[in-house]
Amino acid sequence: MTATMRAPVSACPACSAAPAAEALAAAQDPIEAHIVLSLPTIHCAACMATVERALSTTPGVRSARVNLTMKRVSIEADPDVVAADVIPVVTGAGYEAHELDTTAISATQTDRAGRDLLMRLAVAGFAAMNVMLLSIAVWSGAEGATRDLFHWISAAIVLPAVAFSAQPFFRNAWNALKVGALNMDVPISLAILLAVVTSLWETSLSGEHAYFDAAIALTFFLLTGRYLDHRTRSVARSAAEELAALEVPRAWRVTDEGEEKVSVADLSVGDLVRVSPGNRMPVDGEIVEGTSELDRSLLTGETLPVFAETGTKVSAGEVNLTGPLIIRATAVGRDTSLHRMADLVAVAESGRSRYTSLADKAAKLYAPGVHILSALSFIGWYLYSGDLRIALNIAAAVLIITCPCALGLAVPAVTTAASGRLFKRGLLIKDATALERLSQVDTVVFDKTGTLTAGAPELTNLDDFTRRDLEIALALAEGSAHPLSQSLTQSARLAGITPADLTQITEVPGHGTQGDWNGQLVRLGRAAWVGGGSSQMTSAWLRVGDGPAQAFTYTDRLRDGAEEAVSALKEAGKRVILMSGDTSAAVETLANRLGIDQWLAEALPQDKAARIEALTKEGAKVLMVGDGLNDTAALTAAHASISPASALDAARVASDIVLLGNSLAPIPEATRTAVKATRRIRENFTIASWYNLIAVPLAIAGLCSPLIAALAMSASSITVSLNALRLR
Repeated sequence: MTATMRAPVSACPACSAAPAAEALAAAQDPIEAHIVLSLPTIHCAACMATVERALSTTPGVRSARVNLTMKRVSIEADPDVVAADVIPVVTGAGYEAHELDTTAISATQTDRAGRDLLMRLAVAGFAAMNVMLLSIAVWSGAEGATRDLFHWISAAIVLPAVAFSAQPFFRNAWNALKVGALNMDVPISLAILLAVVTSLWETSLSGEHAYFDAAIALTFFLLTGRYLDHRTRSVARSAAEELAALEVPRAWRVTDEGEEKVSVADLSVGDLVRVSPGNRMPVDGEIVEGTSELDRSLLTGETLPVFAETGTKVSAGEVNLTGPLIIRATAVGRDTSLHRMADLVAVAESGRSRYTSLADKAAKLYAPGVHILSALSFIGWYLYSGDLRIALNIAAAVLIITCPCALGLAVPAVTTAASGRLFKRGLLIKDATALERLSQVDTVVFDKTGTLTAGAPELTNLDDFTRRDLEIALALAEGSAHPLSQSLTQSARLAGITPADLTQITEVPGHGTQGDWNGQLVRLGRAAWVGGGSSQMTSAWLRVGDGPAQAFTYTDRLRDGAEEAVSALKEAGKRVILMSGDTSAAVETLANRLGIDQWLAEALPQDKAARIEALTKEGAKVLMVGDGLNDTAALTAAHASISPASALDAARVASDIVLLGNSLAPIPEATRTAVKATRRIRENFTIASWYNLIAVPLAIAGLCSPLIAALAMSASSITVSLNALRLR
């Protein structure tokens, strides 16, 4: 890749010379090419080592680093190395690979929000420990000047600590008040501010009691809940952004002068684009030259490659498998099918954000109730005593003791405990409200290819062939990138077969592979090309010379735990539906095998999303389990969603829960745990409510000193946390 730079005109000789010096330095030390590939099928440290080792021995590659969490590899290479050069290396090592345009992904590499919360939590905790030490001295009987000194020292610690640590609550409360709304942070902020203000007032008047310890303890407990809530979610990007990143960043445009490599953004409708084997389509279009086979599994879920010839319509994101193609662009940029799918996902994401969590529902009742109680306490005591100081102290005590800590911890404590339990069973919870939504699910929709099945063809009749035929078939299969040929190669190698000595091996795009064996023409490929018959199963046909054609038959292997998961979900009373972009015959066969009564075949991405929305309108709470690009809109439209770790980035980001292992068996366990977690959350709200029913009258009656308020608040928070730990 080359670029032409023109030095700017400058009156300064040194400035004029600088660009030339930079160009000379660049010529001596060429700029590296930076390539990022998505690796959806890696799952362990051994996968990382295999990919890195394969790439490190590739000519032109300077370094390769795999990120297992994001399922990507970052490659630094010589300037002339492109993605098409390294993708075959990764696929040759046994892993699926796709180029990513990293400029289309937001920078979310660092968890800034988490670090910020943790820093504020640390400051609040340090301040709380010191203030508690001073408070013990006051509670133990310190009087007069000593008590006032301890109060002033507490004030010096608490004021800057609260000003820094409580900012998340203050900001959220202010944002709510600006639009005339109330949320949980409004009473929290008011309680903290009132505690500090009344404490300063009491200290300035040499009063006996101050709430500095309660104010900082309140801040610390609430920040703990906020941080736990944050930690239950992964650093998630938008699924729509991930889909946009899968768009091919560059393409070869064919012109009268030859071919030129251009940015996809520079392509226009009507342009001719060359797509080499192994590359994805950069635009929607129509083939005008060449024959090949297309892998549409990521977009449509179709198991087998599709034959493509002149006149065949293609979509952005489809993979060209065997032969070079020239396509005429009919849709580019935002008008491509891949980008339309991203728009569909974005709409579904915005719809899901309207879900109201249990904590938000509680806040709608809690916030106004606490304010009314505190205001009535202030008015009542002021009218009764005529003493503004007493009335303000009691109003502050009511706000502090009404347990915002217990309510603030009720959800995150349970979510963290449940997330830890499910993580041990191979499930990663990504969304804060995922467990609540999962507990309500009554309908489970499964994708087929890559979800209920392994997504790769498995040879079933190797033993039906003679060793001679297997050796010939292996020699032909090794010369093809077709999934059926790759499966045949793997099975034959495991059986100890060695390839026959063939000559003139050539791959005929869209048909198969042929060669010469002892003067006889041998072919492996489609039935019509080889001269085979018909088969009810997926097949690749072998013909040796003038002999009869024989069929290698394949099946799509079930994913581990698929039968157990479907059976357990049906026993739990949930409706199970199978939706796939694959053919009716393949979908019906799998549905019958698993005992699934309802199924939908040949479904496009928008069909899947529309079916989910129709079920939702009927009152169903849908759990969608899928792994492909064609599932992303359905994953985001569903009430809750799960994707395997082997899924493409966009599908994993769109889902609420990621299945870390290869088995589907943990899914029923996840639904049961979600129900238990929601029950614990409701129990925590009940505990907090009973605590308030007992403590609030005491506070209103003026019987709660700062010591009693702080102890009661801590006791309620600990009780809620212990109840949450029962989930483990």
